[in-house]
Amino acid sequence: MILFPAIDLKEGLAVRLEQGDMARATIFNRDPAAQAHTFEEQGFKYLHIVDLDGAFAGKPVNAAAVERILESVAIPVQLGGGIRDMATIEGWLGKGVNRVIIGTAAVRDPELVKSAARAFAGRVAVGLDARDGKVAVQGWAETSEIAALDIARRFEDAGVAAIIFTDIARDGLLKGLNLDATIALADQISIPVIASGGLASIEDVKAMLTPRAGKLEGAIAGRALYDGRLDPAAALTLIRNARAAA
Repeated sequence: MILFPAIDLKEGLAVRLEQGDMARATIFNRDPAAQAHTFEEQGFKYLHIVDLDGAFAGKPVNAAAVERILESVAIPVQLGGGIRDMATIEGWLGKGVNRVIIGTAAVRDPELVKSAARAFAGRVAVGLDARDGKVAVQGWAETSEIAALDIARRFEDAGVAAIIFTDIARDGLLKGLNLDATIALADQISIPVIASGGLASIEDVKAMLTPRAGKLEGAIAGRALYDGRLDPAAALTLIRNARAAA
């Protein structure tokens, strides 16, 4: 189980939103690269970054901040937000991003995902952000009429490395992961699934380590890490011990 600390970028700053609402942003660090370095020093093995402005604009906006993060850490980075064409995918992978996350384009241009997954094996993930089970696009500003499972099934044999499933209703609110919906999705597809949205405490990490969550690749932690509700050392020790016991 991988615990991914999240850095969400807005106007070059590390922020957290509530339910994806840009008007409800809390600034947690004015230096995202320093934040990334801190996460690496704490022992995290993988970073999750989202260019929030890019998700709305449909193209990278916080590229300078992302590049500084890539320069400041040695651990792998997955990046989403505004990645909607092959040139952007190639650009980010060429700059050192380990895995790109495609969200809006996975709904509107599934062939892009399939082509990219073929061209860059293991380095393309799909972000499915659901509101009442239906996938939202354009930085969550619009909700489609398509169920998350239907979109996930499009990519079953495409070589997609992972699906990041976010429950928008819980994101940034510390209500706990929606493991029921996430596990239900994972049980119906062969692609590894990462849980996102609402991780609130060490109890969520413990729940991720139970047998019923065994198919999940990991979970993304955001606000709980920033406001001290989740102790990084305790969480990572729990995961390490569970891995050793297995």
